[in-house]
Amino acid sequence: MSDLNVVAVITAKPGREDAVRSALRELVGPTLAEDGCLSYELFESQAESSVFVTIEKWRSQADLDEHVKSPHLAAAMTAAGDALAAAPAIHPLAPVA
Repeated sequence: MSDLNVVAVITAKPGREDAVRSALRELVGPTLAEDGCLSYELFESQAESSVFVTIEKWRSQADLDEHVKSPHLAAAMTAAGDALAAAPAIHPLAPVA
Protein backbone atom coordinates (compact mmCIF):
# COMPACT_ATOMS: atom_id res chain seq x y z
CA MET A 1 0.00 0.00 0.00
CA SER A 2 1.39 3.43 -0.89
CA ASP A 3 1.31 6.51 1.29
CA LEU A 4 -1.53 8.99 0.97
CA ASN A 5 -0.58 12.56 0.07
CA VAL A 6 -3.05 15.27 1.01
CA VAL A 7 -3.26 19.03 0.55
CA ALA A 8 -5.70 21.05 2.63
CA VAL A 9 -6.55 24.66 1.77
CA ILE A 10 -7.89 26.76 4.64
CA THR A 11 -9.10 30.29 3.96
CA ALA A 12 -9.54 32.95 6.63
CA LYS A 13 -11.98 35.81 6.42
CA PRO A 14 -10.20 39.09 5.58
CA GLY A 15 -8.68 40.54 8.72
CA ARG A 16 -9.06 37.25 10.65
CA GLU A 17 -5.80 35.65 9.51
CA ASP A 18 -4.21 35.81 12.99
CA ALA A 19 -6.98 33.73 14.56
CA VAL A 20 -6.75 31.06 11.87
CA ARG A 21 -2.94 31.04 11.90
CA SER A 22 -2.91 30.56 15.67
CA ALA A 23 -5.46 27.72 15.55
CA LEU A 24 -3.56 25.94 12.78
CA ARG A 25 -0.21 26.28 14.55
CA GLU A 26 -1.69 24.52 17.58
CA LEU A 27 -2.71 21.63 15.32
CA VAL A 28 0.76 20.84 13.95
CA GLY A 29 2.42 19.21 16.98
CA PRO A 30 -0.43 16.86 17.94
CA THR A 31 -0.94 15.89 14.30
CA LEU A 32 2.73 15.01 13.85
CA ALA A 33 2.43 12.79 16.94
CA GLU A 34 -0.39 10.74 15.39
CA ASP A 35 0.63 7.16 14.62
CA GLY A 36 -0.23 7.30 10.91
CA CYS A 37 1.13 10.78 10.19
CA LEU A 38 4.33 10.62 8.14
CA SER A 39 4.61 14.39 7.61
CA TYR A 40 2.49 17.48 8.19
CA GLU A 41 3.60 20.95 7.13
CA LEU A 42 1.72 24.24 7.48
CA PHE A 43 2.22 27.08 5.01
CA GLU A 44 0.81 30.55 4.46
CA SER A 45 0.29 31.73 0.90
CA GLN A 46 2.60 34.51 -0.22
CA ALA A 47 0.13 35.37 -3.01
CA GLU A 48 -2.98 35.58 -0.84
CA SER A 49 -2.52 36.34 2.87
CA SER A 50 -5.82 34.78 3.89
CA VAL A 51 -4.92 31.33 2.51
CA PHE A 52 -3.19 28.62 4.53
CA VAL A 53 -2.14 25.25 3.15
CA THR A 54 -1.16 22.00 4.81
CA ILE A 55 0.87 19.45 2.91
CA GLU A 56 0.42 16.08 4.54
CA LYS A 57 1.52 12.49 4.12
CA TRP A 58 -0.41 9.70 5.79
CA ARG A 59 0.32 6.00 5.98
CA SER A 60 -3.23 5.20 4.80
CA GLN A 61 -6.73 6.53 4.24
CA ALA A 62 -7.71 4.96 7.55
CA ASP A 63 -5.06 7.05 9.32
CA LEU A 64 -6.37 10.22 7.65
CA ASP A 65 -9.89 9.23 8.68
CA GLU A 66 -8.72 8.94 12.31
CA HIS A 67 -7.07 12.37 12.06
CA VAL A 68 -10.33 13.90 10.86
CA LYS A 69 -12.02 12.54 14.01
CA SER A 70 -9.22 13.65 16.37
CA PRO A 71 -9.90 15.96 19.31
CA HIS A 72 -7.05 18.28 18.32
CA LEU A 73 -8.49 18.83 14.83
CA ALA A 74 -11.91 19.54 16.36
CA ALA A 75 -10.29 21.98 18.80
CA ALA A 76 -8.46 23.79 15.99
CA MET A 77 -11.63 24.13 13.93
CA THR A 78 -13.51 25.41 16.98
CA ALA A 79 -10.73 27.90 17.72
CA ALA A 80 -10.73 29.14 14.11
CA GLY A 81 -14.53 29.15 14.19
CA ASP A 82 -16.12 32.15 12.54
CA ALA A 83 -12.72 33.37 11.32
CA LEU A 84 -12.91 30.79 8.50
CA ALA A 85 -14.24 32.03 5.16
CA ALA A 86 -15.36 28.50 4.22
CA ALA A 87 -14.92 24.91 5.28
CA PRO A 88 -11.37 23.63 4.64
CA ALA A 89 -10.91 22.09 1.19
CA ILE A 90 -9.25 18.69 1.62
CA HIS A 91 -7.56 17.21 -1.46
CA PRO A 92 -6.30 13.61 -1.25
CA LEU A 93 -3.90 13.26 -4.17
CA ALA A 94 -3.26 10.51 -6.67
CA PRO A 95 -0.20 10.34 -8.92
CA VAL A 96 -0.72 11.12 -12.57
CA ALA A 97 0.40 8.15 -14.63
